[in-house]
Amino acid sequence: MQANRITQRLIPAVLALLLASPLALAETEMLDRVVAIVGEDVVLESELEERLASIKARIQQSDSNQNLPPDSVLRDQILDQLILERLQMEMGRRFGIEVSDQQLDQTIARIMQTNNLTEAQLRADLESQGQTLEGFRDQIRREMWVNQIQQAVVNSRIDVNQQDIESFLASTDGKFATSPNYRLGHILLSVPSSASDEEASEVQEEAERIRQELVDGADFEQMAITHSNDANALQGGEIGWRKLEQLPELFADVVAGLEEGDVSEPVRSGAGFHILKVHETRSNTGNSMVEQTKARHILIKTSEIVDDAAAEQKLTELRERVLNGESFADLAREHSEDIGSMLQGGDLGWTMPGQMVPAFDQTMNETDVGEVSEPFKSQFGWHILTVEDRREQDMSEQMIRNQAANMLRERRFDEELQTWLAEIREEIYVEEKL
Repeated sequence: MQANRITQRLIPAVLALLLASPLALAETEMLDRVVAIVGEDVVLESELEERLASIKARIQQSDSNQNLPPDSVLRDQILDQLILERLQMEMGRRFGIEVSDQQLDQTIARIMQTNNLTEAQLRADLESQGQTLEGFRDQIRREMWVNQIQQAVVNSRIDVNQQDIESFLASTDGKFATSPNYRLGHILLSVPSSASDEEASEVQEEAERIRQELVDGADFEQMAITHSNDANALQGGEIGWRKLEQLPELFADVVAGLEEGDVSEPVRSGAGFHILKVHETRSNTGNSMVEQTKARHILIKTSEIVDDAAAEQKLTELRERVLNGESFADLAREHSEDIGSMLQGGDLGWTMPGQMVPAFDQTMNETDVGEVSEPFKSQFGWHILTVEDRREQDMSEQMIRNQAANMLRERRFDEELQTWLAEIREEIYVEEKL
């Protein structure tokens, strides 16, 4: 009996092995045949088919009535996309770019958090699109890899000089992009075209009275609902966020002279008298006041001869000499190993938060004006520093210029990316086998 049971279990297994011989195995291999060779990498047909199924499912979910191109057309487009990914990954390997499992896990976690999904829900959503979680992780890793190499290489090829920035800021696009936004309220008291001067004066007096009530603290929304003849009266006179360039010239001239919370004097137009309030302002540069710190430092680097303990001990002794009255600047000129600042007595000039490496930034922020820090270590070696002064500096002009430079780089990025992709396609061996 026992032998029969064993035989019954073995027969299906043997049959499975027989069925897996030549023909069945060939079918498995066909599913994973190479459809493209890219440098030292390959693109498999299984990956191409998984991407095809995912794209078709996503399109049909968003619009079930949409007519899809033939699969042959989609396959060609997807293969081109996969080849471009592999080309950039090949360049990433040459530049030593990697995406760690930790970085990948953090990105996947952010995706789930943004879409309010658990891992089980994400897995189910992917399966509905013909994709596995493992395949999705591979795809995200490749996208992160590609993004890193694009940022590292393409951005370095884009040159934005000061003349470019000046020209952009002087242009209509530049002025519009860098100008502030205003959230506005509006009350209109209509004056009919047939109104007499006396009737118009009465409306003006009413507008001035309403404006005074608003200045005295009356609720703008309620006043608009009660008195405004404009189409948005029932919305409390809310215009929403606008740039000056998006407003009628009459309004733009008025709003330009208002601060947040201000209410304008009544302004006359062909429609009547207008009252505007700036509810909020939003600058493209954010908070432009930055605390700057003026500091000096002494750097002692570690080496095979000078270990951490020796470097820290030397700086402890130098700190004691400063506290006993010796000049920090003179000691920096004599002992510091920071070539960039030693000749200036360790002077770093005015620095902004985040400008220095984290360990240095933290110690500098924790040191009061006139004090000398304890020795501390950064990636460059061991330091002591002294803070000479602090100040609040309006960096709005610099921030606007930085914003303009970033916008110019973004505009040039796609063009430069296409140029670079064409270059590496010529440089790296590619063979399509589809």
